[in-house]
Amino acid sequence: MKYLLLVWILVCSVLVQAQEADNYILGPGDIIVIQVFGEDELKLETQLTDNGTVNYPFLGTIKVTGMTIKQVEQHVYQGLKGDYFVEPNVFVGIVQYRPFYIHGEVKKPGGYPYQPGMTVNQAIALAGGLTERASREKIFISREGDKNTTQNGTLTSRISAGDTITIEQRFF
Repeated sequence: MKYLLLVWILVCSVLVQAQEADNYILGPGDIIVIQVFGEDELKLETQLTDNGTVNYPFLGTIKVTGMTIKQVEQHVYQGLKGDYFVEPNVFVGIVQYRPFYIHGEVKKPGGYPYQPGMTVNQAIALAGGLTERASREKIFISREGDKNTTQNGTLTSRISAGDTITIEQRFF
């Protein structure tokens, strides 16, 4: 019975992470791959620039910032269908997510690779842990695209790619 519960929790965790990846909004710094099955010359692996565009064969410049992977797949599919292919099988995937940033009272502040489902606690671990003066209550998260607004966070708060985490000092 314990093993069934453990397997169920593991399956639910994988499904939640897969759903997060499907809902992930692309932004500058992400590295994506676009492929059409059976058409090796149409494979493109590229990092999204500040303007969030990619230059794809036959379709020219496509703005993908703000789109999900599924939306990019559909856009490429619609662009290639009819004029170039009868029924193109398009795949778009994320090779590498844009980084998140952490600073303040951590041992190694800086930018780190993001993974779906990441929490503040995991981000702190990547940054070498908290310093002796770090507060566990004064954690602030600035969301990408809304740097003027910060949210209070906890060690279990989820973060997103491009977020900036600030860990303040505690008072002794």
